[in-house]
Amino acid sequence: MKRRSKQENRFAVCVNNTGYQASLEAGKLYRVIPDDEAGSHGYIRVIDESGEDYGYSVSRFFPIEVPQALEKALASPTALQAEDVVRTSSARGSRKKSKQTLSKVSKAKPRASDRL
Repeated sequence: MKRRSKQENRFAVCVNNTGYQASLEAGKLYRVIPDDEAGSHGYIRVIDESGEDYGYSVSRFFPIEVPQALEKALASPTALQAEDVVRTSSARGSRKKSKQTLSKVSKAKPRASDRL
């Protein structure tokens, strides 16, 4: 299995959209654009609701790793095939387990070690 480099297709969930309700949705998954300079200042660059990439405080996001089949689906909604869904669900466990994990993630606050 090919390991992803740190710079490839990263995602983060918005956990705090205070002051940016028009640009960010709390609980929504956003594509992260690698930006070392922004990161050195405590910011993360994401493609927000405007469809453009902007920098926001890293504390507003919780970084996550998504399965490759989901990355493929996010890149092109028609690209996800039924066999990818089956492979992903069997590899990741049951729907109940996924829901439990998502509920924990939505309650968790990002730690300094989780920063991108």
